[in-house]
Amino acid sequence: MMKKIVLLLSLLFIVSACSVNNDEPNFHYELLPIEEVELPTEFVMGETYQIKVWYYKPSTCYSFGGFYYEKNLNERTIAIQSVVLDSETCQTVTDELKSATLDFYVTNNGSYVFKFWQGVDENLENIFYEVEVPVVN
Repeated sequence: MMKKIVLLLSLLFIVSACSVNNDEPNFHYELLPIEEVELPTEFVMGETYQIKVWYYKPSTCYSFGGFYYEKNLNERTIAIQSVVLDSETCQTVTDELKSATLDFYVTNNGSYVFKFWQGVDENLENIFYEVEVPVVN
């Protein structure tokens, strides 16, 4: 699953790095770990909910680029996708927790399992914060 992410990001990096015009700023995409999550304890079918997540922006060259969102039946894998400007003028940002909100529309019964990506461990294995949210009537 995360292999798809790495492949997609690698492809995007290669495409953006092959620019003929060097006057335009170069950038690449990078996933950022989700630090905190706020979501309801239960869902109702047919309703839309806001899932709020928090993440750290490593430098001034990082900007929110949307959510990486993968679904497999009732399982959702979510990460922050950032756009990173390739520049030498970036300034390190410390302890600046940013937030982003994902609108989630409930379309299935049962429970949803959310896997929020939190980075990789020392063995380069993905780490996820998993939450199961039941759908009630």
